[in-house]
Amino acid sequence: MKFSALRAALAGAGIEEAENEARLLFSHFSGCPLSALYGIDPDCALPALEAALTRRLQREPLAYILGQADFYRQRYAVGPGCLIPRPDTERLVELAVSLLPAGAHFADLCTGIGTVALSVLCDRGDTTAAGFELSEESLEYARLNRKKYGMEERFSLVRADLLRSEPTGIYDAILSNPPYIPTGDLAGLSPEVGHEPAGALDGGADGMTFYRRFLGFTPHLRAGGFFLFECGYDEEEKIAELARERGFSFTAYRDYGKNFRVALLRRG
Repeated sequence: MKFSALRAALAGAGIEEAENEARLLFSHFSGCPLSALYGIDPDCALPALEAALTRRLQREPLAYILGQADFYRQRYAVGPGCLIPRPDTERLVELAVSLLPAGAHFADLCTGIGTVALSVLCDRGDTTAAGFELSEESLEYARLNRKKYGMEERFSLVRADLLRSEPTGIYDAILSNPPYIPTGDLAGLSPEVGHEPAGALDGGADGMTFYRRFLGFTPHLRAGGFFLFECGYDEEEKIAELARERGFSFTAYRDYGKNFRVALLRRG
């Protein structure tokens, strides 16, 4: 298959970033450097590339097909059954890196494939973390990513259903990018998102189920500790009201699109 044919097939299917995705797919399966895919039209006869195109035309996420996703300053292994990391979540990492005290031990609830915790740990060599996750598929990838970055001693992983149990340990901060999409909104998401596990997206009727639950974990915070949550762009008022009801201060942070994205909650 020629590179131009791959690009045309993706564009014809309505893939918005057909040019970029064609380069990534062609490079990944042919071994041709990305930098070489300008001004030429190389050919790749490998069946794997044809199979990858078929999967993408069925709107399977590109990250699943490549088996990897770039996030913050790292590259993570990812696959079907796992939530794919999004650039918006990098704001959560940036804030955690700047706000965590020296020598912090933090929890990452709904850690998924470990992207938030591992990205913080890579930037903050003085910290340690525990990740809690229900999905065994995600935990398998989290273990792979933990090993890739040599974090076996600094990052523990625990399988837990946090809606029915509490995290173990005491922490300087509790971080989370939990499911926060209202159940009724799931059907309107893109076809690609439909391939991702609903359990990693569904935040209950109003999107707030996990925030309500997690704010009950205050006994697991050290004095002066804080919660740092990623939130939906339209959830600022709901999070602020929940913080007031539970006796927390509330600070809102924007992402680089100027949308509400991260909530910092402290006691009193």
